[in-house]
Amino acid sequence: MNKPLILVVEDDSTVRNLITTTLKSNDYRYISAPNGESAISNASSQQPDIVLLDLGLPDMDGVEIIKRIRSWSQIPIIVISARSEDADKIAALDAGADDYLTKPFSVAELLARLRVTQRRLAALGNTNAESVFRNGKLTIDYGAGCAYLEDSSLKLTPTEYKILCLLAKNAGKVLTHTYLTDKIWGSSWESDMASLRVHMATLRKKLEKNQDTQYIQTHIGIGYRMLKNE
Repeated sequence: MNKPLILVVEDDSTVRNLITTTLKSNDYRYISAPNGESAISNASSQQPDIVLLDLGLPDMDGVEIIKRIRSWSQIPIIVISARSEDADKIAALDAGADDYLTKPFSVAELLARLRVTQRRLAALGNTNAESVFRNGKLTIDYGAGCAYLEDSSLKLTPTEYKILCLLAKNAGKVLTHTYLTDKIWGSSWESDMASLRVHMATLRKKLEKNQDTQYIQTHIGIGYRMLKNE
């Protein structure tokens, strides 16, 4: 697989150098930005494949950057932040982030996250364009990478879309937490489990907002299942 172009958004020069050195030594292409305004400018002009984003920037909060990027792009965004509270993680994931790493982080885990994201991008690009899934009022066009509820397009993050596709392709079956996190992030860290719960909650809100139909059923302590609807 060709290495993606990665935008590194980090104001701490020490951390930024660690990340960019790691990327360079693993043959990744990268560009960097020390603040929010330059991050948004680079995201728009350079069109990176993945964004690595710190939340604590000098001119703008990282959550605001996520929201602004999400207003026009579905670039995968991996947050790398010292903020470890659940509320901070939920805010970032709700805004549209795809993954969340807490500082200090291991280089090995960062590289693993990048590989998983890269595989996900490649898989989306190779999806059968004629394959369409329908379940009640829900339609997923795998080829276009879009999902619809009745005639309205669902605004999903890449991770939410990935979860929805996994559930759809196994409709009626219970998918365990470990299976889902392994397919999405390539691991089953404790942070993955927390991220899965947040992503699943936001996905469910989007699917079942103002609807009487239930699409996702929680099996406590086990996983989740997509219910079949007429």
